[in-house]
Amino acid sequence: MKTQRQWVLIQIFQVLCGLTQRTIRSRPVMDLLSGTYIFAVLLACVVFHSGAQEKNYTIREEMPENVLIGDLLKDLDLSLVPNKSLTSAMQFKLVYKTGDVPLIRIEEDTGEIFTTGARIDREKLCVGIPTDEQCFYEVEVAILPDEIFRLVKIRFLIEDINDNAPLFPTTVINISIPENSAINSKYTLPAAIDPDVGINGVQNYELIKGQNIFGLDVIETPEGEKMPQLIVQKELDREEKDTYVMKVKVEDGGFPQRSSTAILQVSVTDTNDNHPVFKETEIEVSIPENAPVGTSVTQLHATDADIGENARIHFSFSNLVSNIAKRLFHLNTTTGLITIKEPLDREETPNHKLLVLASDGGLVPARAMVLVNVTDVNDNVPSIDIRYIVNTINDTVVLSENIPLNTKIALITVTDKDADHNGRVTCFTDHEIPFRLRPVFSNQFLLETAAYLDYESTKEYAIKLLAADAGKPPLNQSAMLFIKVKDENDNAPVFTQSLVTVSIPENNSPGIQLTKVSATDADTGPNAEINYLLGPDAPPEFSLDRRTGMLTVVKKLDREKEEKYFFTVLAKDNGVPPLTSNVTVFVSVIDQNDNTPTFTHNEYNFYVPENLPKHGTVGLITVTDPDYGENSAVTLSILDENDGFTIDSQTGVIRPNISFDREKQESYTFYVKAEDGGRVSRSSSAKVTINVVDVNDNKPVFIVPPSNYSYELVLPSTDPGTVVFQVIAVDNDTGMNAEVRYSIVGENTRDLFEINETTGNIIMKEKCDVTDLGLHRVLVKANDLGQPDSLFSVVTVNLFVNESVTNATLINELLHKSTEAPVTPNTEIADASSPTIDYVKILVAVVAGTITVVVVIFITAVVRCRQAPHLKAAQKNKQNSEWATPNPENRQMIMMKKKKKKKKHPPKNLLLNFVTIEETKADDVDNDGNSITLELPIDLEEQTMGKYNWVTTPTTFKPDSPDLARHYKSASPQPAFQIQPETPLNSKHHIIQELPLDNTFVACDSISKCSSSSSDPYSVSDSGYPMTTFEAPVSVHARPTDSRTSPIEICSEI
Repeated sequence: MKTQRQWVLIQIFQVLCGLTQRTIRSRPVMDLLSGTYIFAVLLACVVFHSGAQEKNYTIREEMPENVLIGDLLKDLDLSLVPNKSLTSAMQFKLVYKTGDVPLIRIEEDTGEIFTTGARIDREKLCVGIPTDEQCFYEVEVAILPDEIFRLVKIRFLIEDINDNAPLFPTTVINISIPENSAINSKYTLPAAIDPDVGINGVQNYELIKGQNIFGLDVIETPEGEKMPQLIVQKELDREEKDTYVMKVKVEDGGFPQRSSTAILQVSVTDTNDNHPVFKETEIEVSIPENAPVGTSVTQLHATDADIGENARIHFSFSNLVSNIAKRLFHLNTTTGLITIKEPLDREETPNHKLLVLASDGGLVPARAMVLVNVTDVNDNVPSIDIRYIVNTINDTVVLSENIPLNTKIALITVTDKDADHNGRVTCFTDHEIPFRLRPVFSNQFLLETAAYLDYESTKEYAIKLLAADAGKPPLNQSAMLFIKVKDENDNAPVFTQSLVTVSIPENNSPGIQLTKVSATDADTGPNAEINYLLGPDAPPEFSLDRRTGMLTVVKKLDREKEEKYFFTVLAKDNGVPPLTSNVTVFVSVIDQNDNTPTFTHNEYNFYVPENLPKHGTVGLITVTDPDYGENSAVTLSILDENDGFTIDSQTGVIRPNISFDREKQESYTFYVKAEDGGRVSRSSSAKVTINVVDVNDNKPVFIVPPSNYSYELVLPSTDPGTVVFQVIAVDNDTGMNAEVRYSIVGENTRDLFEINETTGNIIMKEKCDVTDLGLHRVLVKANDLGQPDSLFSVVTVNLFVNESVTNATLINELLHKSTEAPVTPNTEIADASSPTIDYVKILVAVVAGTITVVVVIFITAVVRCRQAPHLKAAQKNKQNSEWATPNPENRQMIMMKKKKKKKKHPPKNLLLNFVTIEETKADDVDNDGNSITLELPIDLEEQTMGKYNWVTTPTTFKPDSPDLARHYKSASPQPAFQIQPETPLNSKHHIIQELPLDNTFVACDSISKCSSSSSDPYSVSDSGYPMTTFEAPVSVHARPTDSRTSPIEICSEI
């Protein structure tokens, strides 16, 4: 409720100010009284609108430090301020003159007023003020921010405390009393002086050791002074005693009470019974303050009815006269003329009270009061007092260039010690500046900003303040106020280039300087000091000098790893907050021929079918060179002038100039050189091995039986399941093309025999009876497992079922006839009961047997001579365990197992197979004729290549190897190509090759890697396919070599 009433009063006061202004405009002519009234109202309005207030407090002197005096926030009712959006919190700023020591301090946040460590001494603060007047101490307080700005003048009434003891003028008081003094006569003693006032001043006098002769009385003068008087209580007799010594004690009324004493020495003199009398007891004079020294102030006149020495008057100032007055005025003790002793200064003391005593040596002097009024002369120039609201540095105001308008800078107080018109002062500035003076109190102005500041246009201002009074002639004074504009970081650094581009050859030495980036900043000082930094995207290969902006390469660059670098360089000034800008740096690494062409493999192994046409495609060699341009242009060539093959110098395609025949040569080896096109070229080489893969171009050849005319005796008592004969066929091919399977395809009319398809063993199927005696012809087919077409041979196996061979000639005739005419299932032999027939049969048999043995020996020798190279090649091919790529479109497995019984065996290690060939002697009872039996206990690992269909396409891949064709297509600069048929279809190797897309990379580096039992995932020993082992007793007819048994050891590595 109180707040609302105060607010209503403020609104009424504003309306009153408005009405007064309209009254002035409507009534230009007014009387003195109404003009004075309106002037007072306008002054109050100005003070109100300027935000000025006054507040009074009362404090005691000598208060200790940090004593709370008041709270401006509460005392001024600042809660009445309408709610505003303040740029900063409310702040109370004490405004005082530079160099002064304030007696109070104010909490800037709360507005609480406290005493400081400075001593509050009323007697010093109010020197020259009459004791009956109050003592004040004034300060100004600015309330910030500008939205609620107020300037408050605070007046502190200093209350006196009893901090001074009353003192006599001298420690010894001498007084003379005539001897004829009547009882109860009074003699005035010098009064004691106490700087304190009121109750703390002199209150009581006491005579100590008066000896009952003297007493003491205290009277009060019209001015309120207490004067001690000595009372004569007994008659005096100078001749009896002329001197009395006593003590006078003076006390004040303060708490605690203070006192002092002085020695009173009374001398008894002769009688002087008339007192001097002043003609005028009160005199008031006025004298200008510029009166020269020696000027007469006034002439005092006093008379004494006595004569002689008792009538001689002595003028003197009372000890109540201030020291200042005694210093300024001179009193002639004889004549009573008062003159100016020192120059007067109305501004220091405008009036003086001179209490003059006229004494003829008697006890009671005459008293006269002279009041001297010093009149004003315009002898003081105005003074300009600058009290800064903002902080200063070396008496210079430092303002930020981004401060808002109407920012209060200083309180300017102009004063003139003169009075009236001589002391009326105006203040203004001498030229146009972005600052203005706004009046707040009488002779007080606020200096505030009137326009926005810009450090870049004007860095400092020297403001000349002029103050002039209204005297005649007027006096003026000037003062300089220096303002420096503080630069704010309002300009970001600017790079001289929008994009920094630089090139450097690779393989540089670390520490090479690339370029220097530079930026400018329109600010100054730390705000213009630029530090250069690498952005967060900068690679570690570069460093940047923070001060100079020099960009340096700190690591060796490799174009093959990084050809281009894009990163950011920052320019950051030292302002608060700092401003930054950036520029993009592009570093291009120039290629050097520092890389040797690199083959994708150290050693290449290509596998081509032996029917690959001449000038067909063997494979592709890929070479990479990470350099650029001519340094990466690689040319391929074959070393050692190999005429059997050519290589495309650009694409790396290898073509043969010869026709392959695996049976003649299984592999070819040469070296390929890769050379780049650098100024100083670099080269490398790689070994190339071309392995000729077998093609199924040889059909199986029977070596047992050697011909269709041989036969084998089978006893009728042979049990079923007994092996009666074994056919043996060999195939000069390798791998699956050399795997032979046997079958009976005809002539076994009585179904008496069956054959093991793997071993070639002909087995007695059923028990023979009488009807089965005779010659049986069995057509046996030996076919290989070659792909895509299997080759085969057919042989006639003649089995003669009988107890013995009694007529070999007859059997031979039957064999020859059987080739011309179909053989019956069972040919009966005539019973030769007569001796003649038996003899003939025996003779024919002996002759036929002899011929057969000779023929067999001859044929065996021929066959062995022809088969020896092929057997060796077959053994070598088995040791190498060559790889051939399976047709990826046809992965059908051919299991080399028995149809009825399937048995899996784990992979076995390297086996050493021994083949013993023994020559059968002529007298061997188990065999007819000369023959050689080849018994082969074989334990072989089945090769996994038998599980695939074989094609005649050359390849460099192992089974399940990755398809690198796509990679090569995308990475290799060489174009894709396809080989067209070049060989006529009627040639021996009639299969036309088309180079597959995946025939661009090798599967292994060397033959040893492909065939060893190492960790190569494509090696035979690591293969997960099942192996089949078999044992086969083989009977081979061979040419006799010696009468002794010749063991031959053949080592086969699988």
